[in-house]
Amino acid sequence: MKTEMSYSKLFFSAFLLSLKKFSFHILYKNPVMFITEIGAILTIFEIFLSKSTTSFNVWVSVILWITVFFANFAEAMAESRNKAQANFLKQSKKSIEAKKIVNDTVVLVNANDLKKGDTVLVKINEIIPCDGEIIQGSASIDESSVTGESEPVIRASGTDHNSVICGTRVLSDEIKIKVTSDPGHSFLDEMIKLIEGAKRKRTHNEIALTILLSALTLIFLIVIICLKVFGVYFSIDIQYSILIAFLICLIPTTIASLLSSIGIAGINRLMKKNVLAMSGQAIEAAGDIDYILLDKTGTITTGERKAIHFYEEKNIKREEFLKVCYLTCLYDETTEGRSILEFVNNGSFTDLNGVDLKNVKYIPFSADTRISGIDIDNQSYRKGPKEVIEKFLNKKVSDYLEKTIFEISSKAGTPLVVASNKEILGVIFLKDVVKTGLKDLFDVFRQMNIRTVMITGDNKVTAKTIAEEINIDDFLAEATPKDKLHYLQKLHKEGHMVAMTGDGVNDAPALAQADVGLVMNSGTQAAKEAGNMIDLDSSPIKLFKIIEIGKQMLMTRGSLTTFSIANDLAKYFAIIPAILMPYFPFIQPLNIMKLSTYQNAIISALIYNALIIILLIPLAFKGVKLIPKDPMKTFKKNMTVYALGGLILPFVFIKFIDIIINHFKLF
Repeated sequence: MKTEMSYSKLFFSAFLLSLKKFSFHILYKNPVMFITEIGAILTIFEIFLSKSTTSFNVWVSVILWITVFFANFAEAMAESRNKAQANFLKQSKKSIEAKKIVNDTVVLVNANDLKKGDTVLVKINEIIPCDGEIIQGSASIDESSVTGESEPVIRASGTDHNSVICGTRVLSDEIKIKVTSDPGHSFLDEMIKLIEGAKRKRTHNEIALTILLSALTLIFLIVIICLKVFGVYFSIDIQYSILIAFLICLIPTTIASLLSSIGIAGINRLMKKNVLAMSGQAIEAAGDIDYILLDKTGTITTGERKAIHFYEEKNIKREEFLKVCYLTCLYDETTEGRSILEFVNNGSFTDLNGVDLKNVKYIPFSADTRISGIDIDNQSYRKGPKEVIEKFLNKKVSDYLEKTIFEISSKAGTPLVVASNKEILGVIFLKDVVKTGLKDLFDVFRQMNIRTVMITGDNKVTAKTIAEEINIDDFLAEATPKDKLHYLQKLHKEGHMVAMTGDGVNDAPALAQADVGLVMNSGTQAAKEAGNMIDLDSSPIKLFKIIEIGKQMLMTRGSLTTFSIANDLAKYFAIIPAILMPYFPFIQPLNIMKLSTYQNAIISALIYNALIIILLIPLAFKGVKLIPKDPMKTFKKNMTVYALGGLILPFVFIKFIDIIINHFKLF
């Protein structure tokens, strides 16, 4: 998804928002920076009320205000990027007229007046005015305004790919759509709310870290107060500006400044991958996932089974078998039915002599009967699974067809048995295409100690064949919705964090229970309402990107926290000796950095403290690099790198700044 805002406008917007964030009622949510602003205000009072105001006091006050501004700017920059993205989405949600169908009459209404359950008609080149499901017809649809993908997609009634999104455009044909969301609650509305921050809630780890940082700030505040008390006891007049500067150098301002922007940037990165997350908690949970359950149809496979071969019974002529196959699919609107018609037509079959299509009664497929076909004159023709057809005829399939059915299943195909009301005529080989890139994806997950499980309603032979084809870790065959839910609950009891992908109504119960429930955009409305993430591209490969972003958020937060604490330790050794030397000359040997004066030491530390926030903003936005391997090894490596960096950088930069200050003799 692209935005229209230039970098200059983005920086200007972030600048203005940073100024607004100086307000107490906003800044109090970040206790560390709130204390920093209070300290900056106190230095202002000292400047105007003290009789011995120096340039040092002024510099301390200025740098503290700059530190607060930089912290505000980090969060404002992340929010401004998201607002720019939201504005772009709003442009695609302008006032749209909808052709609402009322009592078989088309009535023009505003799209905002549509309610859940309404039916609308959308013709070629018209904008789809609502989220919904196609109940009649099929069309090529341009979803680039939402997903960013320029390639049109096919959506059709009677298939798993019947879901449409508000703001997309119909490129061919016309469709009738049943509205599935009330005004203000479409996916586009939810996306806009989320990326504008209106629905962003701090994650559990973020809240825990904020509490820790607040506790550290309180401890150091007590230390500084005690230092002033001891100074009074020993008749040492320590300036308030020195104590305030010392406090700001002690408290973890670096991670406190970047904590919020890490979470906001995570949502932004996810949006750029065309994934809608319902909460920040869902993104964070993705970082802890160690089990992934994948629904086969529509997730691992395309969900569009196509006919690739016909096997007639030995005593049945091929022409007769093709004729029956054609007739049973003549009024079949499903993907399989159309595929069979197309396959028969490609074989140049045209022999319908003697068939009176006026007397045809179509028997549609239903989940209860699992059979479909036609009645014509005194003949009945049906197609369906083997066991259903056997029950329909009260007759077993022949050994030849039994062997054929087994071979089709072993090739990960679906055997569709065709029969008349007198005998079984043959079998159609339907093949569901496996989505590309999955085998490599599962290899990557294994390197990250994440197990993958395929869940399918197919028999064990078919499931095993597909599992071997894509090299998945395990599979659960012949699974009902209850089986999926019980399997997920079992993993939860064992202490696992579970992600599940799905797209159908039967996936909804398990999706609602999963820590991360990723729903394909091509899926049903029930599945979308149950999950907490929606993949607008309907690609299961996207799951790796989601987990990567989740882990990046956790690792970025952990790495920058380590860096910040190590920073503080280094600053203690750098400035404490310099601050105390004027009062206790005997500690001169502890001034290992040879900082020229206590004033230079404090100002150098404060300048570094402010600059490091700006320098780390790109890392907070982009996230630390995630290498697909054991997460604990990656975690330990990051902790080591950022701990060493946090210890070394302050010594280098503070000394460098001290040299510059001393050169220009500011004090």
